[in-house]
Amino acid sequence: MYKIMVVDDAGFMRKMVQTHLTKAGYTDFVESEDGQKAVDQYKELKPDLVIMDITMPNMDGIEALRQIKAFDPDSKVVMCSAMGQEAMVMEAIKLGALDFIVKPFKADRIIQTVNKVLPL
Repeated sequence: MYKIMVVDDAGFMRKMVQTHLTKAGYTDFVESEDGQKAVDQYKELKPDLVIMDITMPNMDGIEALRQIKAFDPDSKVVMCSAMGQEAMVMEAIKLGALDFIVKPFKADRIIQTVNKVLPL
């Protein structure tokens, strides 16, 4: 089974993503509340997919993506962003993010994106 890391500074957002993905059959999750912790946990746990917010304290999602990709060029990362962060989303795609999901999330969009990256 796949291990999915959900990175967001808002606990309720992490739970919402996990709830939607659990309904789709994914069960193994790791949570992180900022980019620095996400990088450290990635190196230790090597999750199959990272779903990461862009705007977070300590280290933003763009820098965390950069560091994860430097550590593991084959890492699978999907970014999350609120409307109006198009420039950051484009930078994330250039750095190797596979896709992005716009907040507020729609359950089917999260599931569709994850299924595309990690086929069940």
